[in-house]
Amino acid sequence: MPKHSSTWPVFWPVAVATALSLLGDTAMYTVLPTHNDQAGVAVASIGILLSANRWVRFASNGGVGWLAERWPRRWLFVPALFLGVLSTALYALTRGFWFLLVARLLWGVAWSGIWVVGNAIILDAAAEHQRGRWVGFYHTSFFMGGMIGAPLGGILTDAVGYGGAMGILALFMFGGAVCALLFLPETRPHPIPTNPITPAELPPATPIPDEKAPAWRPLLTTMGLLLTNRLLVSGFLLATFGRLLAERWGETMQIGAWEMGIATATGLGLGLTTIMSMISSSVAGGVSDRLGSRWRTAAGGLLLMAAGFLALSQATSVWFIVLGFPLISLGSGSLQSLSTVLMGDLVHGRQRGRYLGIFYTVGDAASALGPLLAYAILASGAGFGWLYGFACGLALLMFLGVSLRQGG
Repeated sequence: MPKHSSTWPVFWPVAVATALSLLGDTAMYTVLPTHNDQAGVAVASIGILLSANRWVRFASNGGVGWLAERWPRRWLFVPALFLGVLSTALYALTRGFWFLLVARLLWGVAWSGIWVVGNAIILDAAAEHQRGRWVGFYHTSFFMGGMIGAPLGGILTDAVGYGGAMGILALFMFGGAVCALLFLPETRPHPIPTNPITPAELPPATPIPDEKAPAWRPLLTTMGLLLTNRLLVSGFLLATFGRLLAERWGETMQIGAWEMGIATATGLGLGLTTIMSMISSSVAGGVSDRLGSRWRTAAGGLLLMAAGFLALSQATSVWFIVLGFPLISLGSGSLQSLSTVLMGDLVHGRQRGRYLGIFYTVGDAASALGPLLAYAILASGAGFGWLYGFACGLALLMFLGVSLRQGG
């Protein structure tokens, strides 16, 4: 990673803080489906709780995006990190549906500030010809949080219990928030001048900066990329993987001579495959910079995702999981960064806060509906084969839509 770049002093505190902020949330996805009794909630409440943080972001994303156009970025990003620490501390200190629901709603508001503003900060700092690479690096930090949080949450839960694990993770998150507080510089573009340049004062070939609205067709396709990725991965896969393992193998898994608890197995599985998402997130952004075509790179990611879900739909043995998870992770990582890069290409600097708020609200809607839809499909008796086969079909439909887009 090019540390000499002027983007580096902005990048590293945002990336470190974002990765650590995710520890509590990714651990919750790992342990709640299998340790709901320790959290004091019924199995029927799992889908509601895992999606509640996304529902609240329908309102908070837009509000944060509006504020990001008017306030310094730091004023939003740093307090959001500390709010995330508070939400995870509540996981540790409280029990029961209503307390956990409040904590999940707080986390939803916190993540709006972290993710919407964090991406705006990176887009502020990155040069246009390097935008894919730096956004890819930043989204790698997102996957780094998942890679650490999922296995660490599972291992700590098996070792010290649900409450102790969440308390330890909250301390790590606090360290990330302090890092951003101390080292993150301000990046918000200068406000619009009181007497802006008029068309008559500009050279004929120079447009008025930031005034042109983005083209709606590529904008909708870009939002469709994010929606598909979040629905299938955050919504379907992460919310159901623990239940899949529990249904197939019970409370423990035996791999050779090594026996492990189901929470540890779930966490290690999610964490190890997240490494693939980290790699593909940064690689896909750089490849799209060099090729000059974000759409072709995104189409390849969708095909990988479809193949992975097809393998999981046949998961009668562990080898289908070993095959499917890396393919999904490679596809998901590329779409994670490319959809944001495309949004940065389509939307100019002063408008980014507003459009990023809308953009991630679409993604959160998919993530919020995903667990509810996934558990509804499972409750109908269709089973995991039908669930993951349906996911494969949706990925292929989005591939057809992306294939119709031309140019970069």
